Amino acid sequence: MVAKAYTVAFEGVEARIVEVQCAVAAGLPGFSVVGLPDKAVSEAKERVRAALQAMSIALPSKKITINLSPADLPKEGSHFDLPIALALLAALGIIPMDEVEATVALGELSLDGRLMPVIGALPAAMAAAEEDRALLCPLACGAEAAWVGATQVLAAASLDEVVRHYTGQSPLTPAEAGEVVPNRHDRDLRDVKGQERAKRAMEIAAAGRHHMLMVGTPGSGKSMLAARMAGILPPLSAAEALETSMVHSLAGLLTEGGISRERPFREPHHTASMAAIVGGGKGAKPGEISLAHNGVLFLDEFPEFPRAVLETLRQPIETGEVMVARANAHIRYPCRFLLVAAANPCRCGYLSEPSRACGKAPLCGDDYLGRISGPLMDRFDLRVEVPPVSYTDLDLPATGESSSSVADRVARARSRQTRRFAATPGMRVNADMEGSLLEQVATPDTEGRALISKVAERFGLSARGYHRVLRVARTIADLDGAEQVRQPHIAEAVSYRLAFGPKA
Repeated sequence: MVAKAYTVAFEGVEARIVEVQCAVAAGLPGFSVVGLPDKAVSEAKERVRAALQAMSIALPSKKITINLSPADLPKEGSHFDLPIALALLAALGIIPMDEVEATVALGELSLDGRLMPVIGALPAAMAAAEEDRALLCPLACGAEAAWVGATQVLAAASLDEVVRHYTGQSPLTPAEAGEVVPNRHDRDLRDVKGQERAKRAMEIAAAGRHHMLMVGTPGSGKSMLAARMAGILPPLSAAEALETSMVHSLAGLLTEGGISRERPFREPHHTASMAAIVGGGKGAKPGEISLAHNGVLFLDEFPEFPRAVLETLRQPIETGEVMVARANAHIRYPCRFLLVAAANPCRCGYLSEPSRACGKAPLCGDDYLGRISGPLMDRFDLRVEVPPVSYTDLDLPATGESSSSVADRVARARSRQTRRFAATPGMRVNADMEGSLLEQVATPDTEGRALISKVAERFGLSARGYHRVLRVARTIADLDGAEQVRQPHIAEAVSYRLAFGPKA
């Protein structure tokens, strides 16, 4: 007789159901795991054996075979321990088979039988709900998995508790969803003195999810501004929070089962590898662009990133997803993020200050920013020069707006876009607009149309650049509460587009 249990194997943010089959037959004593397991799965037999011994359950002197089906799907991770143990216990007649088959299980076993937390409980719960099965997981993962709400989640602290649950001695209480983690915005725009144009650009970027590039001398406040971007963004919607949390669950970033409504803010160092940025490595894990999904990706010292890494951003910026293709894996991850980049004007950083610039000025500036290719520069809707702030201005009291007041305007602009795109799948903000919809809602008035035509002809805007100007102008109009894009909106959008000349 073959006993069955069910678990999952992860392919990106998707969890595929895996059937764990256990056969106990006459023959030479042995314990083998087949079905394309990796090292962690192959070692599960030793952890399972030790956990059963800790419960005073002796394995019979027979041949035990565990098969993971489908056999051609790679199985990775220690979360296969619990389903293997359940299939074995069912085959031995210790727990009822039908109860085990009605459950999707995942969890790592310690040698004394305790269940250790594993990654991926949230997407596993989604897969269990689609199969109309309950989810059994470690106690530390229960609050996270219970957020799905569409299936019963049972969380146990040990294998002994699982056995007592299945035998009816002490049924497990269904897990409850963890609390929503409150937003922690301790960085306020009011702290930044001066830089009013950069603050305005940040507001526009947040309202329409437009990518933004800041260029300025060292110490002018670029990083300080970028760190406050998350504080003016609206909270994640319920759907966005679930999308983001599924990626973070696979990366093991969810803490104590709580799901945050705060948009992620990722700031990798410029020495990060391509796999770290776009995803890859062992198991093709999500990279920084996916961990920033529905949030902000801040790349400081932008030209210092390797050229190959920067060029890989071009397609994900346009499509909102990335395909991590490796020899043994083709995984698709979502990555719809707001890119905020910061750069010095040249290598020494003082190109705009003749008294401090190096002897290679101004050619050093063209060489340095030339590391950013034209096609990549073309994808920045907003380009802002961040000049240095004088020390006399720093002595003045803070007079700028707070993050909360800017966030209110951003939220109102986002709500207009939500209503606008309610009937259009795949579009949430103005940066997503394209085709006939862009022409319908972002066509400027007569004066605005004349202005953008002159700019396009004079500076040779690409088709992408032309459409991006219209998208930014539509966002500016939303911030003003205007129904139609007008000439002032076009003029402001163009001023950000051509901040560093007609390169794009």
